[in-house]
Amino acid sequence: MPDRAKILLVDDREENLIALEAILSSLDLALVRARSGEEALKALLGQEFALILLDVRMPGMDGFETAAHIKRRERTRDIPIIFLTVVDAEPDYAFRGYAAGAVDYLTKPFDPWVLRAKVSVFVDLYDKNRRLAEQAALLRARVSTELGDLMGDPTPGSTVIAELSARLSSVEEEMARLRDRVTKSPDSTLTEPFDHLASLVAHLRAGFTALTEPTPRTPASS
Repeated sequence: MPDRAKILLVDDREENLIALEAILSSLDLALVRARSGEEALKALLGQEFALILLDVRMPGMDGFETAAHIKRRERTRDIPIIFLTVVDAEPDYAFRGYAAGAVDYLTKPFDPWVLRAKVSVFVDLYDKNRRLAEQAALLRARVSTELGDLMGDPTPGSTVIAELSARLSSVEEEMARLRDRVTKSPDSTLTEPFDHLASLVAHLRAGFTALTEPTPRTPASS
């Protein structure tokens, strides 16, 4: 059973953290709190997160500075960030949020249904990406050890290749279902992370095909 996806909640106000936890409680997620930008960066050192919900207005290191640090780190730069701020924020906050690397921007008070929907889609993308990485690791490990059998005695290698092909096909089927969901969603911010994930799947399929198709023989010269 895979671990639950983790969401990092970053806000300096206790009541806001409680509200976020209440809204997301119906989703099967592990929610991790951070009361400052510094706490958020510390949490990111030792844990893997599917998404970050980041308050803009915080004393000391604000949300924009925190996001800049996150995006500079190779290990965390690809974690999606949704900025949260009050409705009367400065007019350039949205632009600054996207410039800092946010994938979305919500104003408080926000609709709980909208927040849950956005979080659930990003978690779906994260879970698909995690399964894809596991399949890729399995492919590399098992093909490297069994490819010799495939070239000599085809039975063992063929069994492994068939199993891996079936698993990759399963990932592609899940991607097709997720593509339909993303296409029908009014949230255009989901398109870019989905396209990135779809590209990874396509590259994995191309690599798998290159590994498993027989190499054409060069005609002997006359």
